[in-house]
Amino acid sequence: MNINASFINYLMLILVPFFAVMSYLGKRKTTTPIIVAIIGGLLGLMPLFGLVFIAVLALKKDIETSA
Repeated sequence: MNINASFINYLMLILVPFFAVMSYLGKRKTTTPIIVAIIGGLLGLMPLFGLVFIAVLALKKDIETSA
């Protein structure tokens, strides 16, 4: 199977920001959402790890906020 390198580049241009935004949307789960978004974006380079990271973030309990 021959995969064109430009396909992989386009895929990364979509996946990295997607995982970063999805990680940032979990800001109720952590006190440092920007760092979590950066980690999620980096893990978007390896989509399986990015999916596991998003799943763990989704299953984490919300933090208590004093409103």
